[in-house]
Amino acid sequence: QVQLVESGGGLVQAGGSLRLSCVGSGSTFSDYAVGWFRQGPGKEREFVSAISRRSFLEYYADSVKGRFTISKDNAKNSVYLQMNSLESEDTAVYYCAGQRRDDRGASSNIRAYDYWGQGTQVTVPS
Repeated sequence: QVQLVESGGGLVQAGGSLRLSCVGSGSTFSDYAVGWFRQGPGKEREFVSAISRRSFLEYYADSVKGRFTISKDNAKNSVYLQMNSLESEDTAVYYCAGQRRDDRGASSNIRAYDYWGQGTQVTVPS
């Protein structure tokens, strides 16, 4: 099984940018599709973005489309989430999650993911 560790969160002003990283260990990283999810204050955890095992497919929530970009580097066992034009509504704990797959797909369904990191806080003051 894969272990996932997120980093890169912080405090940023509205309109600013952050790049989150998710590093995997303990298993062959290219066997996993990876998703980013977030949980804002008083809200349920929600889908942000996902990428397939070898980056053939990318998915984005409508709320982040055009502002966030996901990428995967299997040689570095890493997935990144570049977040631009941040808004106060983006304030949340961001989690990366892994799903072992044998196809080219990726999922936006939180229940599809078996492995989760501990999360990294992103705060965008209003």
